[in-house]
Amino acid sequence: MRVAIAADHGGFQLKKEIIECLRADGFEYKDFGTYSEESVDYPDLALAVAEAVKAGDYDRGIICCGTGIGVSLAANKVPGIRAALCHDTFSARCAREHNDANILTLGQRVIGAGLAAEIVRIWLNTVFAGGRHARRVEKIAQIEAKYNK
Repeated sequence: MRVAIAADHGGFQLKKEIIECLRADGFEYKDFGTYSEESVDYPDLALAVAEAVKAGDYDRGIICCGTGIGVSLAANKVPGIRAALCHDTFSARCAREHNDANILTLGQRVIGAGLAAEIVRIWLNTVFAGGRHARRVEKIAQIEAKYNK
């Protein structure tokens, strides 16, 4: 599995911790930035990961900012992206099983590195359940199509 990862300055330290987790677990990844705690605009980084996942260059994406909210909002503007903000393991599992989320967003100012690593591992290793959930994900795609004409 190939993972695209990015963070703004507010999520930079958490991104570094997650990269260590990805490396330890043997996941292939690409770091789309930022590479310091110098202020940057989170929509630019969220868009880079969302476009890479949408294009199929990466199977999943992870984006961090201070709360995870801003990057989630920005990434979800890209058709076909289902970015889920998760700050607990139950939500991470459900985001994959029920929603087929292809991007995980996290907030450095909300959770610690240990919990983030656990969330990432669960999210990356959970399979979409399909079935009735596939019908619902398809309805999300239909909403996107309706408003992206």
